[in-house]
Amino acid sequence: MKRLFYLVDSIDSVESISDDLHKDGITNWRFHIVSKDEAGLYTHRLHSASVLDKTDLARFVERGLIIGGLFALCFVLPLALWGGLDWPASAFVAMGVFMVLAGGWLGGFGGIGTENYRIRRFHKDIEAGKYLVMVDVSGAHVKQMEALMAQNHPEAALQGEGSSFNNPFAAADGRVHVLH
Repeated sequence: MKRLFYLVDSIDSVESISDDLHKDGITNWRFHIVSKDEAGLYTHRLHSASVLDKTDLARFVERGLIIGGLFALCFVLPLALWGGLDWPASAFVAMGVFMVLAGGWLGGFGGIGTENYRIRRFHKDIEAGKYLVMVDVSGAHVKQMEALMAQNHPEAALQGEGSSFNNPFAAADGRVHVLH
């Protein structure tokens, strides 16, 4: 799935976009609106972006799970194989599962307070009162959606596209860097 990002100045325009997307068969789960004016979105019955769309919670939990898994491999596996302990295998499995889950839980603490890496570049615009409309479409329908938006809503400026899936390895700029 591709995610298209549009910036819009007025809530009336966002409401019109929402109506057109619904007419085109796009459900609320496939488009999200980020705004400083949450009360306005609620009043106009517009689908506000969830915590998972606004924060890096999911990405940091994924990172934590990976790091916890690596710790389990580095510490629990050698302990189980060469530690000389006469524990049942289930004890080592439980320790490994605990490390993975603890890593995810601790990662969530960092992610809940961090703005999502995909919308970070729009922070100033959102704080200035603009509305960020994110539309998720399949790769085959990207051009069709861009044409629909350009024709019906020229006031909605296409700001780019990205994936609707989180990348746990992405840096702050949204790209994967092997070396910094």
